[in-house]
Amino acid sequence: MRRPRAAPAARRARRTQGGWMPTNGREEAECLAAACGYWRRRGLETAGAQVALAPGAPVLLLAVLAAAGPHGVLVTRPCAQWYVPQARLLDRPVHPVPVTAESGGVPDPIALLETLRRARAAGGDPRVLLLSVADDPTGTAAPPELLHEVCEVAADQGLLVVSDESWRDTRLAAHETVLVSPAEILHPAGGGRPEAAGDLRGDAVVLLDLRAALLASGPGLACARFPAGERGRELRERAVAALAALAVSPSERALREGARALAEPPSLRRELTADNDDHAVRAGTLHGLLTELGALCRPATVGRFLYADLEPLRVRLAMSGVTDAQTLETALRAAGGGLAHGGHRFGDDPALLRVRLPTAPPPAHGPDLESTLRELAGASSGGTPGEAPGARVGAAPGQTGEDNRAEGNR
Repeated sequence: MRRPRAAPAARRARRTQGGWMPTNGREEAECLAAACGYWRRRGLETAGAQVALAPGAPVLLLAVLAAAGPHGVLVTRPCAQWYVPQARLLDRPVHPVPVTAESGGVPDPIALLETLRRARAAGGDPRVLLLSVADDPTGTAAPPELLHEVCEVAADQGLLVVSDESWRDTRLAAHETVLVSPAEILHPAGGGRPEAAGDLRGDAVVLLDLRAALLASGPGLACARFPAGERGRELRERAVAALAALAVSPSERALREGARALAEPPSLRRELTADNDDHAVRAGTLHGLLTELGALCRPATVGRFLYADLEPLRVRLAMSGVTDAQTLETALRAAGGGLAHGGHRFGDDPALLRVRLPTAPPPAHGPDLESTLRELAGASSGGTPGEAPGARVGAAPGQTGEDNRAEGNR
């Protein structure tokens, strides 16, 4: 009995990047070339053989963690809510590390060393450090000197750095915010680059989710840049094999639109700059209100969010039934607070009154976020802005105050 002929789309399918992709290959090649150009413009020489594509950032991170092997993963506290589930899917132990008072996304170097010491003393073997130089949820960018300290620890401790740089093109004050990638600091052994004095030998994988900024309203597409050298090649091969096993690949439309976005035409740059300016104004207004009410909050420098600590307002908020992150989120949303997300969604202590707030323009009708915050907190409440949420305050070395309270919940 003769088998039925495959449909034209199926006959056109071909093996690319280690997985089945319904394309003639031209779209993929153009997207890979555009990704290389994108990173070269940011100081990272990149060849097509160093890049992998996926239909979204979570599945790409899953593939990268699978490629890194069965080792523990270090994440910042707080961190983007899609990081930890990927590690959990692979049954990888997760080790949260507090951030500094200055910014989120990158761990405190001393706390990182202490977390490593404790994990190894307990028989663990964390070998992946997942960080974000332009951070969601805190809306901050890590200072280059802090990132360099963290990369020194990573190089010395043999950690693979996975750097989520999806929000790097959303700087709210482009001329005041300096962004550096770990891939600029860490240089792989055998990567073809002449060794220079002071080089840090290590590996960094860069993740880019185009839906964060470059392709915000388009189809899902994410790129990963692997380090040059033998280890980078092996990591990419294993990641691509994982994507193939999951039978996932970007659509033709995503490849076409992604190639255009990664080429950064002037029209896209103008649109993104205008969007960043709008969010900068909104973020400044929200930050001013929060500090006026007595909340603790870092000024936003990147992204589309602010991360606020309303602990100083606990007594007043309790009058409205707000006693933890979940009830804070519920109260804000019910009162028209938009897409507020409690800190518990980002790995923070659920008992703390922390929340991520959007910097999107307020609605034309109905209550806005400012009115909601004033109503909940009370306009007469006072407070002095202090250290930002997530910082180490009166804690044991390598821990935040909330880390001490939550130690038994890990």
